[in-house]
Amino acid sequence: MRAEFPLLETCVYLNSNSAGATPRGAKAALDEYWRTIETWRDEAWEGWLEDLRAHADELATLIHAPAGSVVCDANVSTLFSRVMSCFDYRERPRVVTSDREFPAIPHIVRAFGRYGAEPVTVPFDTERIVSAIDERTQLVCLSHATFETGALLDVAPIVRRAREVGALVALDAYQSIGVVPLDVTANGIDFVLGGAHKWLCGSYESAFLYVRPALLPRLHPAATGWIASADPMSFAPPAGWADGVRRFAGGTPAVLPSLFSRPGLTLIRKLGIDAIRRRSLAMTDHILSRADEARIAVLTPRAPERRGGIVALSFPGDAAVARELVASGFICSYRGGLRIAPHFYNTNEEIDRFMDALVQRVRRAA
Repeated sequence: MRAEFPLLETCVYLNSNSAGATPRGAKAALDEYWRTIETWRDEAWEGWLEDLRAHADELATLIHAPAGSVVCDANVSTLFSRVMSCFDYRERPRVVTSDREFPAIPHIVRAFGRYGAEPVTVPFDTERIVSAIDERTQLVCLSHATFETGALLDVAPIVRRAREVGALVALDAYQSIGVVPLDVTANGIDFVLGGAHKWLCGSYESAFLYVRPALLPRLHPAATGWIASADPMSFAPPAGWADGVRRFAGGTPAVLPSLFSRPGLTLIRKLGIDAIRRRSLAMTDHILSRADEARIAVLTPRAPERRGGIVALSFPGDAAVARELVASGFICSYRGGLRIAPHFYNTNEEIDRFMDALVQRVRRAA
């Protein structure tokens, strides 16, 4: 499948935790979109709306969720704000998050403080998180894998504790979806947020929200849009929210990002998340071994069940070395440590070339 990704022909690309390589099929989607615009008729919306539903259901299949339980939009911030807008925070004000969340989540939680939400931030540790959940907790929102080191969270005890006190759990899976298996039905998670442009090899403007179907009748987002109404295409005055997950939609849908993201998702589903996970663990094991040989400090947890798809390294001058590597065609990223993120399209030979270049620069800096 490497031939499907033109980016791999131009560099050693180990940066899928920041932006996954895009398959050639995405360009065909762009071309088809242009042909539709070039010969525009309003009837195009019928096909587009069906494409949007199909894409959402493909994402649902990926996380073992039922059809009709996923809605797509431009980004996680928009979707999470709609989740937050469902609740009355007067009796249950607490929203529990960790100290390792991507900035979007704590920013939104803090903003809802004007409506009574009370942010509670605890260390990214299952026991500490469980102990923070009580009868005044409305929502627990946590990263499945952290963006800085890829550390994975044990979700099951958190969901159990939330159930005991009547709280709900939202999982931000943006950093894991596409490289780590996730079964939302088995885990009983209430909400899952994710996006396409990392491990799913899709568009930067494509995100999704899963809502546990049993919750839908009692959730009425205040942050909303006309597509979330019961019968938007009738263009009649809205009479209420849609019955299903579409009640978490917004205004006019972001069609192109979903069309652009479907080719990458098709490849991910063809390979299977379990196979991708096995390959990912083998490659990150190899990176860990090379780092240990060079005596470079590893920030990522070593146990397979506690790490996602990246390895983060720390050493003197690591930020400058990351920039130098990128300038030399060895593509990685830096978020408090140098992050290396191989995906299914990478090879061990690429990893060795990258690590050879990295070790050389580390030794020179020392």
